Amino acid sequence: MTKASEILIETLLPSESDIITESVGEGAAKTLWLNGIFMQADIKNRNGRVYPIHEIAKAVEETNKRITESNGVFGELDHPETLTINLDRISHVITEMKMVGSDAVGKAKIIDTPMGDIAKALINSGVRVGVSSRGAGQMNEGNTVSDFHFITCDLVATPSAQGAVPDSIYESLNATPHGQEVLSLSQSMRHDDAAQKYFKEGILNFLKQVQYTKR
Repeated sequence: MTKASEILIETLLPSESDIITESVGEGAAKTLWLNGIFMQADIKNRNGRVYPIHEIAKAVEETNKRITESNGVFGELDHPETLTINLDRISHVITEMKMVGSDAVGKAKIIDTPMGDIAKALINSGVRVGVSSRGAGQMNEGNTVSDFHFITCDLVATPSAQGAVPDSIYESLNATPHGQEVLSLSQSMRHDDAAQKYFKEGILNFLKQVQYTKR
């Protein structure tokens, strides 16, 4: 009997993914790019799983085919517990992926969506960003993964203040007054210059409130 595939989500914190942010352009035309390690092979991760290098290399090859066919692979802000990419949560598009030693190194562009706007504001406010790969595969003896099917890499935010990491950014935003303000602003700021003036302030207030409630 063939083993059923499991949903596999692996998070790399900023110190592990070594994400670098780059800004291209000026003013409203500025584009934010993220570069760093998206997946790692031949090393036991924080979930105790090991991905052989041939599985990661295959995932990189398949991802590049998808990038060629669709001009990129969409990802979300914070990771869901499903394999579906939700259009209303998309924050970035992966445009490059390559193997560097046993690491899959990627490049992603933050795009102009409500979630993308939140990601930009978080990063510009000093929040460090990590990545969370999402896919499916089979678990074997020794927690080695086989038949890995990569879906995407999502962004996870790690504020510099200890204990300020929300369990789910979107849900936390909806659950707090300042968070609802941020979501509203992220929707309106795309076409309203005045709203952009207050967006960063709303993000900072949200982070302060989440940090306080986590203590």
